[in-house]
Amino acid sequence: MQKLIIIDDEAAGRTLIRQYLEAYPTLIVVGEANNGVDAVRLINEFKPDLIFLDVQMPGLSGFDVLTHLQEIPQIIFSTAYDEYALQAFEVHAVDYLLKPYTRGRFAQAIQRVIDSRTGNLQKLQPFAESLLTTAAAYPEKILVQTGNRLITVAVSDILRIEAEGDYATLVTGTGRHLSNYGIGALETRLNPQQFIRVHRSDMVNLHYIREIQKYPSSYDIIMTNGDVVRVSRSYMDKIRQLTF
Repeated sequence: MQKLIIIDDEAAGRTLIRQYLEAYPTLIVVGEANNGVDAVRLINEFKPDLIFLDVQMPGLSGFDVLTHLQEIPQIIFSTAYDEYALQAFEVHAVDYLLKPYTRGRFAQAIQRVIDSRTGNLQKLQPFAESLLTTAAAYPEKILVQTGNRLITVAVSDILRIEAEGDYATLVTGTGRHLSNYGIGALETRLNPQQFIRVHRSDMVNLHYIREIQKYPSSYDIIMTNGDVVRVSRSYMDKIRQLTF
């Protein structure tokens, strides 16, 4: 039995794939998504063996989805746009179904999946390997949970980060978002040229510092939104290093 997820922003596209899959009882659909953000959540939750992936979707494109996955499964792209075919195979997709496709063409794609697993095709390299070679060293966008949804937050919009127990709150100009990562983990994942730790409970984005008030034994950072962040003694050297 192989788990799979169908990702397509058109209901008709998802229905067609389900109908064609009726001929393959060992392929079990464990979820569907009509946008890239939900796709990331489902794939990371269910860790399917195979995904049918559209390219142009709300929230995140199919290629953007791949950069947010913890583990990348085998992929069959299913899309109406032929200009992305080369890029699809550069990330080692098993096949690229160009809509509208026939049941026979669908069967060929499934056979390619079977062949890749039995060794009749050259073994697929891990998708993550090729993605990492082209991805930026630090993320430009991240996903955070809001209720039962995942939404994208541009890293450049984050003013500061404050610890919330084992988690962290990302403060932007439009609101606050709870991250599943703690502040220590975020410190290692974000660009240190942009974000600096100033307290065990606080990080700030240098681009949003309005001024720093200096006291005999401490500093207060005034952010552009008016927030005041105290610099603890153990992090004061970081501020001094930025002073010229």
